[in-house]
Amino acid sequence: MKAIGFKTSLPIAEKESFIAFETPKPIPVKRDLLVKISAVSVNPVDFKIRQNSAKDTVLETPKIIGWDAVGIVEAVGEDVRLFEVGDAVFYAGDITKPGSNAEYQVIDERIVGKKPTSLSIEEAAVIPLTGLTAWEILFDRIRISPEKDKGKSILIIGGAGGVGSIAIQLAKKIAGLTVIATASRPETIDWCKKQGADFVVDHKDLVASVRKAGFEYADFILDFVDTNAYWDTMVELIKPQGHIASITGSNDPVVLNKLKTKSASFSWEFMYTRSMFETEDMQEQHNILNKIADLLDDGILKTTLNETLIGLTPENFKKAHELLESGRTIGKIAIKF
Repeated sequence: MKAIGFKTSLPIAEKESFIAFETPKPIPVKRDLLVKISAVSVNPVDFKIRQNSAKDTVLETPKIIGWDAVGIVEAVGEDVRLFEVGDAVFYAGDITKPGSNAEYQVIDERIVGKKPTSLSIEEAAVIPLTGLTAWEILFDRIRISPEKDKGKSILIIGGAGGVGSIAIQLAKKIAGLTVIATASRPETIDWCKKQGADFVVDHKDLVASVRKAGFEYADFILDFVDTNAYWDTMVELIKPQGHIASITGSNDPVVLNKLKTKSASFSWEFMYTRSMFETEDMQEQHNILNKIADLLDDGILKTTLNETLIGLTPENFKKAHELLESGRTIGKIAIKF
């Protein structure tokens, strides 16, 4: 099969930052599906792994990345029971295994969902990673209850990005929260409003901007940009006994002690935890993806696709990574094969 990968970590402008190569088609075993991939999307995790996983070394076999895919099940392992050959599926993959930037991929059925029938392949391809991340951070980490928490406020830092875009929709339409999202450019402000944000505030002076919007505190805060860069701001803005959650990680220790007087909580969200550790509830990602597919098909949620590139080529992955690395993308980018 054809695949796109890299043998060493290079700046994206370098000729061999991505290369095309041939590799054997994988064989599904146990609960694996063999999926013929028709579209993928790119996420910040892609360029971070490309930049860091082969530093100062040259891999013997090119590394395939990519953690969003849509395709058709072509073969199944002997223990598969959730899908059949011919099913259209979408998924975000497993960070410990070869990625989706290829013609075929094997993937554990427990982290795969049915493709939304109403969406094109590129519209569906941009959903799994961000949809799972947003769902888990809201409902598994903070444990927001639509019945108990309806009407409470949530501040989403990084509202126009991939995760922020779907988190706004879930927070507003499923959890029933009052959504405050950060954005500063006219096009990102407009995008956040289209996703359902009630208020859009400027991240450049966030405390003043949130207070100007009429909020002393937010019941919940989601960080999709930089935990430590916004830490003091989040500490200031979180409501006493509120909950902050982040996906961004930190090279430096997070000063949790600053939350003590407010008795506030903090959680990390890492979407790959369930697949990486094969947790007892690993199949919950299958369930979440199916719920999201139904919400998309019912018109309650909408795709966050904003740009589509055509072709399984190094050039398209270079272009997509250049756009992501700029930090100015809105919504998601898909690559259709």
